[in-house]
Amino acid sequence: MSREPRGRIPSSERRSGKPGRAGKAGGDAEPMMAIIHGELPPREVLLRFIADHPQQASKRELAKAFGLKGESRVALKELLRELEEEGMVQKSRKSLIRPGALPPIAVLDITTRDKDGMLIGRPAEWAEENGVAPAVMIKQSSSPAGRNSKGKAPVAGMGDRILAKIFSAVDRGGPAYTARIIKVIDKRQGASMGVFRETPGGGGRLMPIERRGEEMVIDPDYTGGAKDGDLVEVEVARLGRFGLQRAKVLSVVGSVASEKAISMIAIHAHGIPHVFPAPVIAEADAAKPATMSHREDWRSLPLITIDPADAKDHDDAVYAEMDPSPDNPDGVIVTVAIADVSWYVRPNSSLDREALKRGNSVYFPDRVVPMLPERISNDLCSLKEGVDRPALAVRMIFSKEGRKAGHTFHRVMMKSAAKLSYQQAQAAIDGKPDDKTGPMLEPILKPLWHAYEILKKGRDRRQPLELDMPERKILLKPDGTVDRVFVPPRLDAHKLIEEMMIQANVAAAETLEKRKQVLIYRIHDGPTLAKQEILREFLATLGISLAKGGNVRANSFNGILAKAEGTAHQTMVNEMVLRSQSQAIYSPDNIGHFGLNLMKYAHFTSPIRRYADLIVHRALVGSLGLGEGGITPDEEASLDDIAAEISTFERRAMAAERETVDRLIAHHLAGRVGAEFEARVGGVTKSGLFVTLPDYGADGFIPISTLGTDYFIYDEAHQALTGERTGLGYRLGDDVTVRLAEAVPLAGALRFEMLSDGKPMPTAVRSFHKATRRNKNQARKAPGTRPPRGRR
Repeated sequence: MSREPRGRIPSSERRSGKPGRAGKAGGDAEPMMAIIHGELPPREVLLRFIADHPQQASKRELAKAFGLKGESRVALKELLRELEEEGMVQKSRKSLIRPGALPPIAVLDITTRDKDGMLIGRPAEWAEENGVAPAVMIKQSSSPAGRNSKGKAPVAGMGDRILAKIFSAVDRGGPAYTARIIKVIDKRQGASMGVFRETPGGGGRLMPIERRGEEMVIDPDYTGGAKDGDLVEVEVARLGRFGLQRAKVLSVVGSVASEKAISMIAIHAHGIPHVFPAPVIAEADAAKPATMSHREDWRSLPLITIDPADAKDHDDAVYAEMDPSPDNPDGVIVTVAIADVSWYVRPNSSLDREALKRGNSVYFPDRVVPMLPERISNDLCSLKEGVDRPALAVRMIFSKEGRKAGHTFHRVMMKSAAKLSYQQAQAAIDGKPDDKTGPMLEPILKPLWHAYEILKKGRDRRQPLELDMPERKILLKPDGTVDRVFVPPRLDAHKLIEEMMIQANVAAAETLEKRKQVLIYRIHDGPTLAKQEILREFLATLGISLAKGGNVRANSFNGILAKAEGTAHQTMVNEMVLRSQSQAIYSPDNIGHFGLNLMKYAHFTSPIRRYADLIVHRALVGSLGLGEGGITPDEEASLDDIAAEISTFERRAMAAERETVDRLIAHHLAGRVGAEFEARVGGVTKSGLFVTLPDYGADGFIPISTLGTDYFIYDEAHQALTGERTGLGYRLGDDVTVRLAEAVPLAGALRFEMLSDGKPMPTAVRSFHKATRRNKNQARKAPGTRPPRGRR
């Protein structure tokens, strides 16, 4: 990436109103671009300032740094909007950052030390398209600014995960960033995981499973009975400044060839806490059933749970009835009751601190790593059939047109009337009730489906983004091996629960805003103009148009998806629309939810498995005066940091789940090297093609060097690789036949060979190809241009 020119900019330390300087710290001999304090700086200067001062890159701080007021501040806002739409900067919480740069506050894993013994960390989550994750030098703070409320500075060590404030490095010869520790999130105590390999003479080596991991020596007395090829958990037995570290085997997970060990690889590779500390278990075991204090008695209301057939915890229950009010003819009342986790998990308790470290539950095909211990998640807080359970409930009134007329929140004691699976409830509605659902059909299930039809009117009017991306599920055999991969049917029962949960989440955000209570929103920004332009050019090759301008709404994309429905391009268009979208995150600053087309949205309905929902529950309890377990002032002051942490942990969970599926599928296909498969091109890069096997949900790679003898040109806008000589190529969404060339289960990697010939490219792609070749020829002929290699 080219570096922007440095220029004369105001120093953050100067408050005199005189123009200052900024360049390379410690003196910079580069020429500076003159600017006038109080006037809008050139784009290059603004971009360099954002890159070098991430902690001062909010709109307010930028205006202050350049002395901008009045019309100049308006011009700054417009310039920043243009830079964001062009993809030159992107939002990160309250600040702006350059693409590929670290945000002002980030979660880091401390992975190593430099030659001087300084701790070096890297971002806990990093998008692969941004290249190698940057190194960050960790500075242990001795200043008052780096101390906590007790006057002590947090201290971190090797293997720890920290929340840190990020600064551009002073020494340009070292890491690009330095960091000051805000707090230590997780002290990993040097625990690591790897594959044990025996060495002659006894003992062995630990081969790391993490890409940035280091090999370790295991002495004969510390092998713990591990055999060659075993996946083992170790602790560092001795650290040294020189040579390999020495480790001691703590436990043998099992042969790395076993699928049951695969999820443990992801757990350790991503640093997911999976063992509850003794104080947390003790606190959970000591918990007593909730009392009726500050609760309404709703045990006679026939609320029911509808969940996957294999669900072990049940945190939401629903009920619907006609509204008896004459002011709302044919309207309905929908009640959603959610497990009252806030009663058991109090702020700053052992349970609470551990839940925040985890952020959310993580779901693997063979296990679940829960956010809360089983005593809480599967017992006291699970809305079990026929058992008294505490809940936080919302009663919502809708008109017959699906417009919400009002809602109220209640802290209740409930008793679930039935536990149903999605398939069971759907079968009853479809005319095939069983002994359990038969008596419930008229009084409970049909009113729920009638209410859903009314809610659906409101959803259709709102027009959220309706992507059709089937979610594959892996079914395992009893021994942990893959049985089959399938796409579960999408039932109305699923949609009913989803829409009722969305409405409950909206109600929570509205109530807290009305009470002027700070909270954590679930926000989703719209796609940048840069991503829109890539999508627009791609769609043009299919004869589909996307309107220009920055005011694109979710229904704009729905029109595109509708045009592609039923065509050969349907999957490809859905994938490209998905890629154009931003990622949803948690934040105390509300910008709305683009995908759902909602202005006020918070997560409220899953406090057993998401920390964000627990915070919202506490905020509701506190602001509505519903008794014990409300949000505290310390929590309110920390919502920025909490939102950043749980957003990171959500991405961590998604990556771990995805990698585990990749490893399971690679293990399943390892014995079929040489076999042919029907595949679809799922990604196009400069290096080659990513292909997906629809029957297996597996992804693999075809290097560009193996595609044939032609020279292939990469066209990002049209997501294509086109042969320079033949004009034939491959595009995103193409159906192809491939041969499995290599499977590496430990890495979850599959490499394929292309068997299908390239296809003639559409006119727009051919035009791009000709322009690229013409530009290359002109460059070769330009005066002073060096001839290409091989023709000197």
